[in-house]
Amino acid sequence: MPEASTAKGRATQARIVEGAAEVLREQGVAFTTLDDIRDRTRTSKSQLFHYFPGGKDELLLAVARFEAERVLEDQQPHLDCLDSWESWYRWRDAVVERYELQHDQCPLGSLFLQVGRTEPGARAIVAELMRQWQERIAEGIRTLRARELIPASVDVDRNAAALLAGIQGGVSIMMSTGSSAHLKAALDSGIDQLRHAAARVDRAEVG
Repeated sequence: MPEASTAKGRATQARIVEGAAEVLREQGVAFTTLDDIRDRTRTSKSQLFHYFPGGKDELLLAVARFEAERVLEDQQPHLDCLDSWESWYRWRDAVVERYELQHDQCPLGSLFLQVGRTEPGARAIVAELMRQWQERIAEGIRTLRARELIPASVDVDRNAAALLAGIQGGVSIMMSTGSSAHLKAALDSGIDQLRHAAARVDRAEVG
């Protein structure tokens, strides 16, 4: 999506995306029309196509990017402050709460089903979301290591990747069953894995 050239244009573009996201969350992708979005955002047809010349598919990609950013924003401030075991459990609770509030709905997943996961733009949005999410988890693990709460031998990237994979698996099961049990188990197991590494070092030092 090309960015508008003026501050007013960028504000209008952002208003359309945010309004479209609201409508899509309320009505679902399959039941939302461009007229619904125009009514919510108070924009004309010509204005909508001025900012999104590719029509609904281009607008859906913009909303998908917006929803992807919300995934990380909804985990703040905890995701960027993983500097103690207490902060890790606060982050864990924030992640669980976010997905429990969605019940069996996933706005981002619904958008990708509509746009098509094979579309380069859609894949790029998912890849960037996962990259940023994993890197922020990894930074939290590095902080634990710097504060000597876990040993230097802990593989930061591997543990961050495993935690993210566990979250995604837990969310997928939750979307199918409505239960957050697997998501909670994945997060708890990932954090426990880090804490057990610290415990093993403590026992070795005592021995």
